Amino acid sequence: MVVEVIDAPWAGVPARIRWFKRRWICRERTCETVTFLEHSEKVCAPRARLGVRAIRWAIRQLRFEGATISGLARQLGTTWNTVWSHIKPCLQAASDDPARFAGVQVLGVDEHVWHHQDRRRRGPREFTGIVDLTRGEDHPTARLLDLVPGRSGTVYKNWLAERGEDFRAGVRIATLDPFQGYKNAIDDQLQDATSVLDAFHIVKLAGDALDEVRRRVQQDTLGHRGRTGDPLYQIRLLLRASRDRLTKRQQERLREAFVADEAHISVEVAYLHRASARGLPPRHTRPRPTPGRTPHRAPTNVSHPRNRPTGSDPTQMEGRTRRLLRHQRSQQRPHRSHQRTLSN
Repeated sequence: MVVEVIDAPWAGVPARIRWFKRRWICRERTCETVTFLEHSEKVCAPRARLGVRAIRWAIRQLRFEGATISGLARQLGTTWNTVWSHIKPCLQAASDDPARFAGVQVLGVDEHVWHHQDRRRRGPREFTGIVDLTRGEDHPTARLLDLVPGRSGTVYKNWLAERGEDFRAGVRIATLDPFQGYKNAIDDQLQDATSVLDAFHIVKLAGDALDEVRRRVQQDTLGHRGRTGDPLYQIRLLLRASRDRLTKRQQERLREAFVADEAHISVEVAYLHRASARGLPPRHTRPRPTPGRTPHRAPTNVSHPRNRPTGSDPTQMEGRTRRLLRHQRSQQRPHRSHQRTLSN
């Protein structure tokens, strides 16, 4: 008997395995089966269309390549229902395996919007994603643990409660985005864990604060929004770029914009703070006076990294510097009313 099994594609071409099965006959009269075909679980499951190798390939494409079921069906040369009916039991078994929650020491949480269509047709729109950020030999990269419908602190709190005391006791670090609901869930369920704001949102908040400072200084100095030819408007994209990727000409453009006006020192301070949030060492963009020469301006004792006087009151500059990166409440997400961000 010849059985055709769908195999993983080879060089982008759908492949098939033609398996010539042998038929066995039992000579015992008491045997109820009498005849049966040879079978091997290493090739495929009983009565399956997809082989084991094709199922492993499809799951790997879903996990690491961002493939879709329709795309996999097209590459395998079969239908959507055939692919999904074969890989769904494997994914469900992996999801139900409690061993995947073992050894989690660094736990991350963030929201995810699944779609932007009608919930009655596509189901839940917002999800809470829980990620294992622990690095080890078994999983050297981060891995997704679960996606729970909803994005509130109660959803995350209930998920942590369902995991059990052993799981919660093993978590040492809990990362989150700036959402007070997640922070309340961590404080309630993970008392021994250290709450840490993840690096992506730290850099994002620092970049938003830098844009806010630039717009404020633009209004204070010129009295209007950014226009072509304005020093700060010309460097708006350079301020958001990584400093270690700037060319010498781009660095010179930043320096010229910072020294164009005394009020631009606030933008420079915010720029240095954003660079430190990205993990880059502090590096001043203005040239320092040559040793042995008298600088053009006498040094002052203002508490500022550049040690340079400004047009405003020096006693107020220190307080302004500390407030440069403060995330205002007006910048909260519109869909999360009555919540506060963890910006401080």
